[in-house]
Amino acid sequence: MKARIPKNMGGGAQNMNSMIKQAQRMQDQITELQEDIEGRDFSATAGGGAVEVVVTGKKTVKSLTIKPEVVDPEDIDMLQDLIISAVNEAVNNVESTTEAEMSKITGGVSLPGLF
Repeated sequence: MKARIPKNMGGGAQNMNSMIKQAQRMQDQITELQEDIEGRDFSATAGGGAVEVVVTGKKTVKSLTIKPEVVDPEDIDMLQDLIISAVNEAVNNVESTTEAEMSKITGGVSLPGLF
């Protein structure tokens, strides 16, 4: 039985060079997108806006704003929960934005280790 090569799979070195160039373009786009996302700020609120957090695309907290009316010395647990909730939401925003925008470049193919 003969092995059949699918159409458009021939070309040998020429096809390989084309694939390498395409992979390099994709890598350049991914690098550019990663730099773009790292330069962005992502914000989230909790408690109806009582707590607002801004994180960078590198997932570091840039600012934290707490409305004075939610600061109750008798209920520190609630304030801590609001802060944690806002930080987690902002970090999730970074991750979901990164995933969505990477998917546009990679065509939905997961590339481990890139993000």
